[in-house]
Amino acid sequence: MNEQCLIALGANVPSGVDALERTLLAALERLKAFGLEGLEVSRFYRTPCFPAGAGPDYLNAAACVNWAGTPGDLLRILHEVEAEFGRERLQRWGRRTLDLDLIAVEDRVLPDPETHDAWRALPMEEQVEKAPEHLILPHPRVQDRAFVLVPLADVAPDWVHPRLGQSVIELRDALPSKALNEVVAL
Repeated sequence: MNEQCLIALGANVPSGVDALERTLLAALERLKAFGLEGLEVSRFYRTPCFPAGAGPDYLNAAACVNWAGTPGDLLRILHEVEAEFGRERLQRWGRRTLDLDLIAVEDRVLPDPETHDAWRALPMEEQVEKAPEHLILPHPRVQDRAFVLVPLADVAPDWVHPRLGQSVIELRDALPSKALNEVVAL
C-alpha cells in the first residue's frame, strides 16, 4: 500500500552536478528511479544556513511522494542518493552537497510516541551533540524550521502532525515572522 511521504531537500555547497538547483533537480530524478511515485515538488527557496555561521546559504525545497516500502527502506534510499551527490556525514548540521530528510510518513509516529516526544523536547544544546540511533518520525524538529515548513506548505499544506495536532499551515504560521521572512522563494 502506498503511503504519502514528506521529504525536505537542501544543499548549500555545489556537488559534481554543479549549481545547487541542478543538484536538487537531479536528486529528484534519482528518487523517481527508485520507484517513488506521484512526486510533487515545492518551489525552491533560498534560506540562511542553519545553524548560523555553519556555511553558505541553502537552497531548500520539499517533496511529497507515494511509497509502498517501509520508512527505513525509504531512508536508506535517501542516504544512498545523498552519497551519490557527494554527501559526507562528517559534522552534524555541517555543509552539505545534498540533504534529504524524511520528514513524515502519513501519520506514523516512530519508534513510539514517548521516544518521539523526548526527542522533540530535546534542548538545543543537546540537539547539536546528539543524533538518534533510529528513525524518528515525524522529524522531531519540523515544527521549529521555517526552511522546512514553508516549502512543505506548497505540497502538503493539510498534513497534520500526529503528536501536535496541527497542520503544516498552522505550524508554519506559528513561527516568528523573522524566521518566515528569511525563507525567500526563487
